[in-house]
Amino acid sequence: MPSAFPDFRLGTVLATSFTATLTERCGDAVERVPTPRRLADWLAVSGLGVDSCTADQLELAKELRESIHAAATAAARREALPAAAVQVINDHSARGQAAAVLTPDGERSWQLTSVEDALGVIAADAISIISGERDGKLALCASPTCQAAFFDTSQSRTRRWCDMNTCGNRQKKARFNANQRKSGGATSGMRATPAADPR
Repeated sequence: MPSAFPDFRLGTVLATSFTATLTERCGDAVERVPTPRRLADWLAVSGLGVDSCTADQLELAKELRESIHAAATAAARREALPAAAVQVINDHSARGQAAAVLTPDGERSWQLTSVEDALGVIAADAISIISGERDGKLALCASPTCQAAFFDTSQSRTRRWCDMNTCGNRQKKARFNANQRKSGGATSGMRATPAADPR
């Protein structure tokens, strides 16, 4: 049976992937973690699996998500970080009790006991990108209906879209259709012009 929920948009950067659980913020917003179970699913596929999630924990997660989005957007615009957002991020980072562990195959994993621990890992990841600690640049998606903050690690640091497969393709398709209409309109106009009367 197909899922009743929209698919996740998973990126390579934890904090900005988390903010992408709400997409199309400047258009018809799409909530991708509308229930506690759905948040638990997102945490699991992001390597932060927890046993359970409550409605209160979902609200905490959304508060952190919006705070990261606000701070990352300000950083991308080179504006002052919103004090309230910074406080929420710092509080979650300090509250989390996650432990990084090494797996037998040499990968990092997390020991978590609660959603709060998972949120602490996400908050710490946000701090590392917003503070400029990591190699990359915060930018805003060029899609007018998206405007998501994303972390650009491309060599040129000139990425325009949060996700080429969604926003990028949608904008390319819109440009193509606009060009087709434009050239089609010009052609139609030329066809509609009557030939000169030879008489």
